[in-house]
Amino acid sequence: MATIGITLNERDAREARARVARLSEALQSEHALAPVVAGLPPEVVSQVAGMMKAERERLVEMITAYEEAKETQRPTALKALVNHDLGLMLIVARIANGFSQKELAWRLGVKEQQVQRWEADRYGAISLKNYHRVAALLGVRPWADLPDKREFRGLDKVIDGVSKAEIKKILKHGRDAGWFGEDFSEAELRRYVAENRIDYGSPGLLRTGLNVVDHTEDILLHAWRARVSVRAREQFSSIAESHDPFELTWLPDLVRLSREAKGPLNASAMLAEKGVVLVVEPQIPGLRIDGAAFIVEGRPVIGLTLRTDTVDNFWFTLLHEMAHVTLHFSTGLATGFFDQTDREVSVDEQEEEANRFASNLLIPEERWRRSAARIAKSAKIIERFADELGIHPAIVFGRIRKERGDWTLFSDKIGRNTVKKLFVGEVQKGKRDAPLLPDPES
Repeated sequence: MATIGITLNERDAREARARVARLSEALQSEHALAPVVAGLPPEVVSQVAGMMKAERERLVEMITAYEEAKETQRPTALKALVNHDLGLMLIVARIANGFSQKELAWRLGVKEQQVQRWEADRYGAISLKNYHRVAALLGVRPWADLPDKREFRGLDKVIDGVSKAEIKKILKHGRDAGWFGEDFSEAELRRYVAENRIDYGSPGLLRTGLNVVDHTEDILLHAWRARVSVRAREQFSSIAESHDPFELTWLPDLVRLSREAKGPLNASAMLAEKGVVLVVEPQIPGLRIDGAAFIVEGRPVIGLTLRTDTVDNFWFTLLHEMAHVTLHFSTGLATGFFDQTDREVSVDEQEEEANRFASNLLIPEERWRRSAARIAKSAKIIERFADELGIHPAIVFGRIRKERGDWTLFSDKIGRNTVKKLFVGEVQKGKRDAPLLPDPES
């Protein structure tokens, strides 16, 4: 059951209504909910139920907005949902005018399939001439403007505040890490960073777990995100075509992989089977990022830096980002989450939700409260508790270190320097033939 975006035609509406019906049934009956949450700890089940309620409300809002635009020709609510998107606004205008795709095609003198292709692509591939033709017929007024403030003019002005030192830092890291060749120029990198900032905005405006304190980190983050996106696209052909955030019964199996020596690699394969791309890409020095979750071309992508190369950090960070994919698929993932998982205080409610989700999947809170491992000094007691849970002991040792605030405890028990080496081959694979920059002709 794929996620549904904005409802803009009858097929979308039928799928949304069916999804609302399934969500309502699951939320009203423990019997119906059971298959969705089988094997999940009670603490996680409550979070999933909350996510399902929010998704149902979102879908009802979308259906209502679509029906209002279609039946009353007042598209106010639907316009608000598309948020001035130039392509989607044409579809909203067609609905508000009471035209089917077939009727619009007749008025334009084209085949219905042409309108269907345009709308499926959100009019992204239409020529400017044809866009204006469709807009004029539907009463949409596209407009352009040149801002008075110079900093908002053009690609070069977007990154005027970036120092040559920071550009050189990114170039050095990219060359050392094999992102691009030695001849990759400062001008090419500046163009790419500017285009990336325009596409995704500034991290200071994103919902993020990062403590972005200056312009420098902003640029480093965009360059790293760009590289992760390039590597994610390389994997699209080898992962499942869609991800269903309401299929959750596999998550306990993901956690149990932590016991295996090659568990992190096997986790990557399992995520691929579920339509989630995992990319391990070392951070640019100075960025201080652990993980990220965002959308690339409709696919959920998790990026990890392995900044802290320990078993416990890998699994907590992975499941923190998986929480964003699961709980926040429709409420933030398109913008993205960029996290420092070692921060003492979460910056917002969604980050705190992700922390709870990851923590309870690894070690359910109720079992943790009743366990002697919480206060144990003996490694054997802690390892026995991990064995009962079916997880790697490093995860329990890591939680104890954090809760007790003593990072000298069990420092030889957290699997230090064992994860990154598993991914060395994957990180290097294809770096020389995968350009950082998109093809300007594509």
